[in-house]
Amino acid sequence: MTDQKLKPVTLGLVIGSRAFFNGAPCKAARDETVAQMEKLGIVVRTLPFEATVNGAVQGMEDAKLYADFFKQHRDEINGLVICLPNFGDEIAVAELVNRAKLDVPILLQASNDEVDKVDVHSRRDAFCGKLSVANNFYQYSVPFTETTSHTCDTHGAAFGQDLDRFARTCRTVQGLRNARLGAIGARTAPFQTMRYSEKLLQDGGVTVVTADLSELIAAAGAIEESDGDLQGKLAAIQAYGTIPAHITKDQILKQAKWSLAVNRWIAENECDASAIQCWRSLQDNFGCATCLTMSMMGEELMPSACEVDVMGALSMYTLTLAAGAPSAILDWNNNYADEVDKCVCTHCGNYPKQFIGDTPEVSELDVLGETIGRTKCFGAVKGKVQPGDMTFFRLSSDDRAGTLKAYTGQGAFTDDPFPMDGGIAVTHVNRLRELMAFVTQNGFEHHVAMVRGHHADVVAEAAMRYLRWPLYHHDGPIVPTMAWPGR
Repeated sequence: MTDQKLKPVTLGLVIGSRAFFNGAPCKAARDETVAQMEKLGIVVRTLPFEATVNGAVQGMEDAKLYADFFKQHRDEINGLVICLPNFGDEIAVAELVNRAKLDVPILLQASNDEVDKVDVHSRRDAFCGKLSVANNFYQYSVPFTETTSHTCDTHGAAFGQDLDRFARTCRTVQGLRNARLGAIGARTAPFQTMRYSEKLLQDGGVTVVTADLSELIAAAGAIEESDGDLQGKLAAIQAYGTIPAHITKDQILKQAKWSLAVNRWIAENECDASAIQCWRSLQDNFGCATCLTMSMMGEELMPSACEVDVMGALSMYTLTLAAGAPSAILDWNNNYADEVDKCVCTHCGNYPKQFIGDTPEVSELDVLGETIGRTKCFGAVKGKVQPGDMTFFRLSSDDRAGTLKAYTGQGAFTDDPFPMDGGIAVTHVNRLRELMAFVTQNGFEHHVAMVRGHHADVVAEAAMRYLRWPLYHHDGPIVPTMAWPGR
């Protein structure tokens, strides 16, 4: 397993300047931006201040110098931050990016002028300079990220928030471009909604590693009770939630062996996320559920989706990268009385512990337990998701269109009661009916990934601007677009 979702983001820093403008703000912009990054835990890569005049890129020689420097750090750098304390040299900046060929996200910042300091010796004109850099980026086909305001102060809180969002975007793009997903078991025959294209995923840099369920069952069965890792897993399960008294030691032991076998396979295959055949071969042939296994991995930022939902696992991984927090896979499952903007999202019992907040109950699957016997179904994490902001996201592979496609948006988990067994999340989304119409009319699955907090802007920026996946952003900002005349 890679640690992309855990390690600090590394950003290259460029200060762009034009020689006949006041160079004094260049050092301040550099120092203030570095301070903002370090406060956020971002690793900074840039040349020493003394390497160029005013520590800035002011012409082609500076551009070449910085491009060579960034090439040397290609394997470290996740994104570039380009600051314009004055108008900047747009050709030098564009050539720097073109020559470095890092293919990473770029944040383009321009500094504010002060109304009482616009004489020939003090003016910055970065407002205009940003347009010139952006125009050259368009000519060079270089995508870039905007700051919230067209211009902002490098020492300001708004720029700090922009840097935080940009770092999350970089982490998400980098993680998705190199993701490895584990698919354990075959898709259960009736669940055709879980079909997906491995080839479209590979075209986007995502590798799927498969294993037959029997291989993992055999590996779990071969684990000796004296195994030191098994004892640790048993202790972790017993500390994870409240286990009812009627659950036997043998049931807990089976669950621990299964979890350990899955964890070892994922580590051996360096998987970032996984999807597991949870229904119902494992229960019939080994005697436990896999919800607890997925919940515990999710809590450790190793998301795992049920029903061999590989696209759901990638959706979860996207949210984990963007938020730096555990994500879950849920069903859009029930209406909530006559409240049109509320629904109930459920799953049997795979939510990470942080979703539930309180100590969850760890017991048997309810629906399947009623059918095949509860003794075969231990390993479900049950509880109601605690209220708070949330982000939803779903990736799907569209073979007819030859692309991955996605939707995202934000809402909230509510505190409304709902007396259903399993994992329950009463959810509020503005204009829910419009969202459901989009889902049904565009061939998306009933599964959706969710994470705590509002991160849809990060997800949308990463998926659409840099990975070039078609995406619908529900409740996203209205973006001005060209109106092309009919031919």
